[in-house]
Amino acid sequence: MTVLVTGVAGFIGFHLAKRLLLSDVPVVGLDNLNSYYDVSLKVDRLNYLKKNASSKDLAFQFYNNNIQDHSSIQQIFCQHTISSVVNLAAQAGVRYSIENPSTYIQSNLVGFGNILELCRHYSVDQLIYASSSSVYGGNTVLPFSEKHNVDHPLSLYAASKKANELMAHSYSHLFNLPTTGLRFFTVYGPWGRPDMALFLFTKSILSNKPIQLFNNGQMVRDFTYIDDIVESIVRLLAKPPLPNPGYSSSELGPSSSWAPYSIFNIGNSNPIPLLDYVEALEKSLGIKALKEYLPMQMGDVPMTAADTTAIEKWIGFKPSTSVDEGVQHFVSWYRDYYQL
Repeated sequence: MTVLVTGVAGFIGFHLAKRLLLSDVPVVGLDNLNSYYDVSLKVDRLNYLKKNASSKDLAFQFYNNNIQDHSSIQQIFCQHTISSVVNLAAQAGVRYSIENPSTYIQSNLVGFGNILELCRHYSVDQLIYASSSSVYGGNTVLPFSEKHNVDHPLSLYAASKKANELMAHSYSHLFNLPTTGLRFFTVYGPWGRPDMALFLFTKSILSNKPIQLFNNGQMVRDFTYIDDIVESIVRLLAKPPLPNPGYSSSELGPSSSWAPYSIFNIGNSNPIPLLDYVEALEKSLGIKALKEYLPMQMGDVPMTAADTTAIEKWIGFKPSTSVDEGVQHFVSWYRDYYQL
């Protein structure tokens, strides 16, 4: 099969493409290389993929395009026989969405609509796409379950992700397109995003600058290591959703539908306090952090925790990488990448 990975120069897209290429799966990569964060990091990820693909004589073709541009994306579908699409191209960031709402509407709504249409017209076997744990919004019942209501988003980013889930279901229902939405919970690891906490904390600690801890440090997150995320996606590629003819609305869960459609939480299901995360980083760096305690930020939530029962049952895999192990892998990569 050939897999189209959108957002291939991004954090998760890069790791997924790397894994697929190592498994002899041809990858068509798409990314617009926007400047939301350091473009050189994205370019280095792409160079890594190109180098490793060519060394193994594997197929990796990259297109610098934007999913908002329907005609240019259609050309990719015309030139390649795409069996599966993993759509990871989106404007990320809860806080950024407060100041730049139009960017999210164009990328996360218009762009995703283009992906759905092309998957439909080119008879793609399945579409896997990135949703987010942020869809749970104001929900205070923990752990977050796919059965919980997600009607009260706290940011436009979260609202755009819920909209993606609804758009996908309509295509699954109308056109029998198998779609799987993944609600990611705080993904971290080597080659990570510079706007995420682990990257920011590491940079500040090594520069002897204080790290910013919002909600006075009283945050809890379901930190999920990147390799566990990728393993889950690879297994999902081999097991697309199936219609459930016995589905009843009383089941109250999008993990099942009369259409070939599913939604899964994808997390570590072992939430830990942010301060424990910082302690693991201090241990790996061998440096104590200077801490600046700040109020809660707009659009943020104090705690996330994933109920991953549904995805574990479907693919037979449960993330197991501990925070201590995952943070150490990140620190090793960071020191090597920045030649520290």
